[in-house]
Parts: sequence; C-alpha cells; structure tokens
Amino acid sequence: MGRKVTVAVATLNQWALDFEGNLARIMQSIMEARELGAMYRTGPELEVCGYSCEDHFKEPDTFLHSWEVLMEIMMSPICTDMLIDVGMPVMHRNVAYNCRVAFLNRKILLIRPKMANCDDDNYRETRWFTPWMKRLTTEDYFLPRMVSKVTGQNTAPFGDAVIATKETVIGFEICEELWNVRSPHIDMSLSGVEIIVNSSGSYMELRKAHIVTDLIRNASFKAGGAYLFSNLRGCDGQRTWFNGCSAVALNGEVIARGKQFSLQDVEITIATIDLEDIRSYRGAMRSRCTTAASCPTYPRIVCDLELSTEGDIFKIPNPPMKIHYNTPEEEIAYGPACWLWDYLRRSGQGGFFLPLSGGVDSSCSATIVHSMCRLIVQAIVSGDEQVLSDVRKILGDPDYTPDYAPALCNRLLVTCFMGSVNSSRETRQRASILSNQLGSYHIEINIDTAINAILGIFHAVTGLTPKFKKHGGCPRQNLALQNIQSRCRMVLAYLFAQLMLWVRNRPGGLLVLGSANVDEALRGYLTKYDCSSADVNPIGGVSKTDLKKFLIYAKDKFNLPILEEIIDAPPTAELEPLSEGGHLQQTDEQDMGMTYAELSEFGRLRKQSFCGPYGMFCKLVATWKNDLSPKEVADKVKHFFRCYAINRHKMTVLTPSVHAESYSPDDNRFDHRPFLYRANWSWQFKAIDDELDKLMPIYTSSTSQMRPSTDDLMSHTEICESTHRSSHLDSKNSSPLSCSSIEGTKKTNMGSGYSKVHVNVLGKIKDRTGIPV
Repeated sequence: MGRKVTVAVATLNQWALDFEGNLARIMQSIMEARELGAMYRTGPELEVCGYSCEDHFKEPDTFLHSWEVLMEIMMSPICTDMLIDVGMPVMHRNVAYNCRVAFLNRKILLIRPKMANCDDDNYRETRWFTPWMKRLTTEDYFLPRMVSKVTGQNTAPFGDAVIATKETVIGFEICEELWNVRSPHIDMSLSGVEIIVNSSGSYMELRKAHIVTDLIRNASFKAGGAYLFSNLRGCDGQRTWFNGCSAVALNGEVIARGKQFSLQDVEITIATIDLEDIRSYRGAMRSRCTTAASCPTYPRIVCDLELSTEGDIFKIPNPPMKIHYNTPEEEIAYGPACWLWDYLRRSGQGGFFLPLSGGVDSSCSATIVHSMCRLIVQAIVSGDEQVLSDVRKILGDPDYTPDYAPALCNRLLVTCFMGSVNSSRETRQRASILSNQLGSYHIEINIDTAINAILGIFHAVTGLTPKFKKHGGCPRQNLALQNIQSRCRMVLAYLFAQLMLWVRNRPGGLLVLGSANVDEALRGYLTKYDCSSADVNPIGGVSKTDLKKFLIYAKDKFNLPILEEIIDAPPTAELEPLSEGGHLQQTDEQDMGMTYAELSEFGRLRKQSFCGPYGMFCKLVATWKNDLSPKEVADKVKHFFRCYAINRHKMTVLTPSVHAESYSPDDNRFDHRPFLYRANWSWQFKAIDDELDKLMPIYTSSTSQMRPSTDDLMSHTEICESTHRSSHLDSKNSSPLSCSSIEGTKKTNMGSGYSKVHVNVLGKIKDRTGIPV
C-alpha cells in the first residue's frame, strides 16, 4: 500500500440559482482534478445551488434542483473511482441544513451537515439553516426516490462522521467551523483523522486575506495533519466578492494555494501529501498523544478506495511555499474590478457609464474599470476561452479579440464630464486627460440649461428665485441650488446610459457607475438620488484614505500620470459659485466640518469598536490628547454623531457596492441600525458634558501651547471621582445613568423633566447646510 495521496481543492465562480452553469463548472473542476492525478476532489460551500440564494433556501424547488444536479454529477463517468464531495442544501426531518455530500461510484457515503452557522457581518445563515447539534452522531437519511433509483440506496448516513479509506481518514468542517472557538478539527485530529476538509464561502475584505491563511496554517500546526480549504470566487449575486485563495496546509505550513484575484471560473489547486509526514509529526507531540488516548471516537464510514498507489514512491510531496499577500492598494485595484466583471457579464448589459468629475472618487471608479479591462486582456492572452466568449457576447461582436486594454476600455466605458457654471477649468481638463489615458469613450455636456429650466418651473409657481449664499441667499436656498445640480446629473446619467450604445450603433444599454466612498456615506455627505445613486458602485466600500493610496499605486502600475494632479487637488463638489478669478471656494472637508482621516477614525470606532457618542469621546480624548483639548474632541464627536443621525436615512437607498471596508455603513446587510434618530443625542451628549466638567479645570485652554500630561489627567480624574462620590446632589458631576443624576435633575427642574444640560447642543452644531436642529 502506498503512502502518498494527491488531493484537489476547487475554486469555483458560482452563481446563485444558476444550476446549469454551476453544474458545468463543478464537472469541469472534477475533470481537471482527475487529469492532474487527484483521487479526491472537494469544492466550496453550497457550490451546487450557489451560496447567496438567501430566501430561495426556503423554497422546496431549491432543494429539488440541488438533488437533480447531484444526480447528474454522480452518474457522470468522469467521477468513476474518485472520491468526491459537493456542497448543497439538504432537508432532513423538515429541517434545512447546509451540507457536504460525499460519494463514490454512484453511492452516497455521507451527508455531513454544518455544525456552526455564521451570522456575523454580511452573513445571515441561521435565517435559512439550522446547525447540526448532535456531535459524533449519525442518523439514517431517507433519500429521494429519484436518487434511490440511481444509487440503489434507500438511506444514507446523515450527521457528524468521518470517512475512512484504505490508508487514511478524512473529516469535514464547513466554513464557520474553522473560525469557531470549538473547531471540530481538534477532536477529529485526536480521533485519527489525517485529512481535514473545509468548504467555505469567505468574501474579500481589505487586509483580511492573511486571516484565512493563518487559520488553516495554525489548525494544521496545532493538530497536525493536512488541512484542505476550498473557497468560492466572484460575485454570485450579492454585494460581496468571494476571494478564492483555496489552499492546502500540512503540519503548519502552506504547501499549495490558489490565486486571490482572477477571472477564472474554475481553478484547481493540487497537492501531494506524504501520510507518513503527518504520523511522524503527531507522534512527536507527546502531550497530543496523551490527550488523543482519551478522546471520543468519531463514527467512521468505511470507503473501499485507495487514494494512494503502490508505485507512488517517485511522487514528490509538495514542499512548503512562501505566501504573497496583496497590499490594500492591489486589493482595491483587482477585487472591485473582478466584481464589476462578474456583474457586467451576468447582467446582460453592454458596458458602463460613469459621470467623471476629475476628482479622486470618480477617477477611482474609472481606473477600476480600466483595471478590469487589463485583467480581461491578460486572461484572453493566457487562453481563457470563457472570458473571450463573454467579451464577445457583451460587445455583440463574435469576431472581436481584445489585445490592448485602453482599446477595450473604449468599448466598455463611457465617461462624461457634466459641467456647469460652477465647474472649474482645472477639473474639466483633468477629466479629459484621464479619460484619454484610460482609453474611455469620453463626452462633455453642460447641465446649466436643465437647471435653469427646473428653476424656471419653480419661479413660475412661486414667483421666487432661490439664490446662493454668496449672492445673499439663506442656507436652505443655498442647499437646494446645490442639490438640484446633483440630481440633474443623475437623471442625465441614466438618459445617456440608456442611449449611448444606440448612438454608437450597438445593441443594449450601459450600467451607471456610482463613485461615493464609504466615508461620505457614513457622514451622509451626499445628495439623496444624485450621482451617488447608480446601478453599482465599485468604491462604495472603500475609504477616502485608501482610495488616494490606490491612485498613487495606479499612477505607476497602469501608467496614468494625470492621477498625480488629481490626488493633489483638494476634494470639492463644485456646487457653489466660483470666486471672481474662477477658483474654488468650496471644499469637501470644509463642508463636512471634519477631515477624511477623522471620519475614518469615527467610522472604525462606531462599527468595529461598537462605540456610542460617550464611548467614542472616552477613546478619542486619549488618542488625540496631544492635538486637541477634551472640549475640541467633544465638539467633533458630537458633530459627527449629529450628522450621522440626520443623514442615516440615505443609507436605505445606497447604491449596491462591493463590500471592502470593515466599518461600512451599508444598511442592506452589513450595518443594521435605525434610519430615524433623535438627532441631538441629548442623554448621550450629557454624559460627554459631565466628563468634560471633570477634565476641563486642569486642562489648558485651546490657545495654549501646553497640554497636560497623562499622569496629570489621571490624577485629576481620581480627584473628580472622589469628589463625585461625596456629592450626591451635583448633577453636573454625575453620570446620566446614576441615581444622583436623576435626583439632581428633579431638584433642579422642579419636576420639569430633563435638565437644561440635556438639550444644550440644540442649535450649536450645524451640518453643511448651516441650519441648526
């Protein structure tokens, strides 16, 4: 009997409910694995139906069609004498489970249900599936009659078990079980399982790729053995992009790994493993051996198959490999680009339309489309027939073969500078030069005619004409005149998107691209139903700070020198009149009342650290103590939360964007919060004011060059706390949650409710309209 086995993990670009396409890709992966010498093939989570079926998992049709696909796979001759498992939903005793189905030679060996579902961030698995709770237990699953006719089986084992071949034992984890604090791979390894398999649906998030690799490396390091990780790739119908990186680890070292970003629909990662390396590694861990001697035994399903051969002595096991991790700039360049490609080819549209302002955000969206075109050309040059077929279908040209990214970009991307009397000559010029360097089909229009027509309607009805603040108008007039420009651009964008291919003698329409970043969405610094309202947004999950770094990277990587000017230019909406010399008077950071760096910090504390106003103040007063006084920190925190509260409703109509940032305010799935808030946060802001009263007596004024030391602040806090404990009636030094605060409030107001300090922020903090609330 041999000792070396060759295994294959498949990375598949599946699509929710595309049973025909999913079947074809699964079959291709099995065929390629066989051709590469693998005797065992595993694939990603729910590969049969697609991961993002969501409420379609409540439909019996989804389960029926999954069994039909499984039958097609099992009956194929390319599966003969090969151990295979696939992912699909299975209903057992009227309960839906997310399962792996392992089979050999038309016989189902095991249906293994997922034992730990994921409900974090973008995941909502318990809405559709129930975790299997019976550890080390199997039950008889009564197969559908159509399956029994093929397999000759009436039942199959269902539950927590492992498969024993003639020379090794294989166990299963499904996605979240690897992340779980009680991962099954530990007990399985102690029970003698040598190959542990994980099918996953893990999506891209900036700076996350190393986490998965570390998890599988550490799992095999601590427990010994081989760990096979198979992941999905691509956009399967949702806001996430599954990022591949399927891998095989052995005894703490990664020995094979797939690509993170690729347009390949099917990628097979092969590894040859020497089973004796596993046994010697585990045998040398004496404490592990002692623990294993007393561990419970997993039920084993005996499989009459040899994964190795007698003549495998000449096979060379995979050596450890060095892992390359993409930088955040590279992840922005390729992740959203791949997501856009999947969305475009599966939407049936003919390309993209992008309002290009010449600023950082729209330039990033345009550059990502250019990056997509480069990936397409690279894939076609390397012989990817599927990508070539998709390009020809999108363009309606069966003979076209792209070999130059800018030329392809010219056919897939229409950019448009929508100028007005408030647009500067510099931004118009930057947009024109960038479009030329990218290769996009570029047009310029003037929207003043449309704006004047709309204002004419308003004047005809009311007899009034609104004015900009510069010309004597009030804040409401000023804001209305800015918003009508933004909304006109949205209407015109959809008009041109529908008709530009008609103008160019091509069938179909264009998808409108948005270009609002995650920070502006968080702050609400966008007009509802303006150009931020689009079909899809490639940068909606990326921060302004990361976008600027991405442009610095793209400038050299893609040879786009104009990006340097765009990076250096101050961000501006260009919605207010220019100065007499034609220069900008309006900038984004001035409008927002905070910098983009501050906004990113607020976003991370709000989402990742789960900070409310008081908690955020307590963290930032220490973090920013060398630059800002506590009073200045308090004002910034209050300003942020007030702006966040009054603009949260905009998140309900936020354009779908690829998820990338861990503090995204996306209301659809990732960030579940109200969209109607009490905007003055009276109770929360009182807590901040109370804390300020403790800190300010020893803190120098904001005009002083001196700041108190940390020791000074800590010693003063102790004094204040001591004073607070001895003064039960002083509501200004008490927490808003304490009994003394409530009692003090009652005595101060003689039963009138909250004290004045609860509402002292009203009218003091203004948003960019200048209107106090």
